[in-house]
Amino acid sequence: MKFIKNLLIITVFLLLISGCSFPTATTSGSTATKMQQKPIVESNLKIENGKLNIIFLDVSQGASQLLVGPTGKTMLIDGGDNDKEELMLEYLRSYGVEKIDILIATHPDADHIGGLDAVVSNVDVGKIYMPKVTKNTKTFESLLTAIKEKGLKITTAKAGVKLDWEPGIEIDMLAPVKDKYEDTNNYSVVLKLKYKDRSALLTGDAEFISENDMMDSGKDLSADLLMVSHHGSAGSTSSKFLKAVQPEFAVIQVGENNYGHPTSKTLQRLKDQDVHIYRNDLNGTVFASTDGQKWSVSVEK
Repeated sequence: MKFIKNLLIITVFLLLISGCSFPTATTSGSTATKMQQKPIVESNLKIENGKLNIIFLDVSQGASQLLVGPTGKTMLIDGGDNDKEELMLEYLRSYGVEKIDILIATHPDADHIGGLDAVVSNVDVGKIYMPKVTKNTKTFESLLTAIKEKGLKITTAKAGVKLDWEPGIEIDMLAPVKDKYEDTNNYSVVLKLKYKDRSALLTGDAEFISENDMMDSGKDLSADLLMVSHHGSAGSTSSKFLKAVQPEFAVIQVGENNYGHPTSKTLQRLKDQDVHIYRNDLNGTVFASTDGQKWSVSVEK
C-alpha cells in the first residue's frame, strides 16, 4: 500500500509539473469566509508603495516570505508549517493581498509548505514554481491536491530560470543547480533579486552542498540582504559562502525549536563578517523595503 501511495503522489506531481491542468473546483463557503473573519494578525508594518518590500513573516519554526513589488505585484515564497494555514491567510488579509502572482514552494519540507495548501485553495494564484522532487507526506500530497483542484500547473524551479515579475527587478534562480541530491534541503529554490543598486538573496534550506554548487556555477552571489538558510543550522551559511555574498544584514527565520537553531557556529560566522542579524524569534515579523538605493528595515518587536 505504501508503494502504491508513493506512486500516486509521484504520478500527480509529474502530471502537474508537466503542465497538465485539471478542472477548477469551487471554493466552499466555509473556506471562502476565512479571509473575512476577525483578524488574528495586526501589524504596524505597512507596504511601502513604489518600493520592493520583502516581509519575513513570523511563522515560528518555519519559513515564509511575502514580497510586494513597486507596482503591487506579489510573490509568496513558502508558507510555514501545517498549523499555520489560518495564520498565512490572515497575514495575506492584513497586508491587503488578494492575489499571489507567483508562488514558490522552495522544497517539500512541511515547515516550508504546510500552509500553502490553504493559500492555493483560498487565494487567486498565478504561476507556481517547485523543484522537481517529491516527498511521501500528507503535507506534500495536500499541496498537490490543492493545486490540482484549482486547475493550476507547476513550473519546474531550477538554476537558470529567470522570473518575469516586476518591471526593473531582475530575479534569477541560482539553485537547485543539480538534478539529484540526497537531502531534500539541497533542492531548495534560491532566488537573487536585484532592484537598481540593491539586492537580496533568499535561500530556503540550502546547505553546504548547494552553497558550493552555487559558488562553482560562477554566478554573482553578492547581495546586501541575506535570508540565512535552514533557520541558521550548522550545516549552512559557510564562511566561504558568506564571503561570496558579502551581506550587510541578514534575517533568520526561526522560532522555538529542539534543533538548536540558530546554532552558535552560524551566528559566529555572521558576526565574524560584521553582518547585522534580525531574527523572527526575537524580532517578530521583519520587514525590509528598498527604493533601489537604500534599504529600510523595520521589526514588530
